[in-house]
Amino acid sequence: MPPTASPALFPAPPETARSRPSPRPGAGRRAREARTGIVLSLPLAAVVAVLFVVPVGLAGWMSLHDWPLLGAPAFSGGRNYALAVQDRLFVEAVVFTLKYTAVTTVVLLTLSLGLALLVQRPGRGVGLARTAFFQPAVVGLAVASLLWYVIFSDEAGPLGPLLAALGIGDGTVDWFGTPGAALWSTVLMITWRFAGFYMLVLLTGLQAIPDDVYEAARVDGAGWWRTLRHVTLPLLRPTLALALTLCVTGSLLAFEQFVLLTSGGPDNSTVTVVMTVYRQAFTLLDVGVAAAMSVLVALVLVVGNVVQLSILRERGDRR
Repeated sequence: MPPTASPALFPAPPETARSRPSPRPGAGRRAREARTGIVLSLPLAAVVAVLFVVPVGLAGWMSLHDWPLLGAPAFSGGRNYALAVQDRLFVEAVVFTLKYTAVTTVVLLTLSLGLALLVQRPGRGVGLARTAFFQPAVVGLAVASLLWYVIFSDEAGPLGPLLAALGIGDGTVDWFGTPGAALWSTVLMITWRFAGFYMLVLLTGLQAIPDDVYEAARVDGAGWWRTLRHVTLPLLRPTLALALTLCVTGSLLAFEQFVLLTSGGPDNSTVTVVMTVYRQAFTLLDVGVAAAMSVLVALVLVVGNVVQLSILRERGDRR
C-alpha cells in the first residue's frame, strides 16, 4: 500500500482568498467625501468659469485681432502687443504704477503692522481702537476718493485751514499741483482707507502665534526688538505674504482713486496702467490694443504672484 502524504500543518488559503485585497478602513467614507466635495464645488467652479476663465480667454482672443469698438474684427497676430509696448503713455503709466505700488506697499504695510502690534493684546480701550482703525475700511473706494477730494479742496476742505491754524503754510495748499504732491496725496488717502483692513489681516496672524513662544523669548532675555525680528516676523510670514499679495495686486490695478482725485494729472504724470487700458478701449475705441495691454498686465500679476509664492515655499521648506 503506497504511503499517503500527510496533510500540511498550515494549509494554503484558496486562490480567491489570496488574491482578494482587504478593504482599507475608511476608504469608502473618504471616497464619498471626495465625491461630495466635487459636487459642492461645481457651482463655484461654474461661477469662476463664467466670470473669470471666459473673460480672460475672450481678452486673449481680442488681443490677437484688430477689434474696433464699432466694426468687424480682423486677425492681426501680435501687432496689438507691438503697438501696446510702443505706446509712450502706456510705458510711462507702467513706470508710474510700479512706483506707486512700491510706495503704497511699504507705507501701508508698515503702518498696518504697527497698528496690529498696538492692538494685539486685549486691554482697556483696545476694542474701541480696533473699531476706529477698521472703520474706514467699510467705506467704498470711490466714496473715500470723493471724500478726500473735498478734504483736499481749498474752497471747502478743512485741511488747509487746519494747517494754517497750526502755523504750517497760509491755508492754501495745492495738493495735486505737482506730480510728487499728487502721488503722496493719493497715498495718504489709500493709507487711510486700507490701513484698518490690513491691520485686521495681520492681527489675525499675530493672534495665531502661541503665547508660549513669547514666554520662551522673555526667558531667554530677548527684548521687544529682538522678539519682533526673530519671533514675530518669522512666524507671521504667511500672513505677511497674503497681505503683500493683496496690496501689490490692488496697487497695480489702481484706477478709481486717480480718476477721481487727480484725473491723471498734472500732465499725465499720475496715469495708471488701468487708466490707459480704459482710454484705449473707450476713448480711442481700439479694443484690440486695450485687450493686449490687459493681457500684459495679467501676465505680470501671475508671474509676480508665482515668484513670490515660490520664494515663500522654499523658505518654508528650509525651516
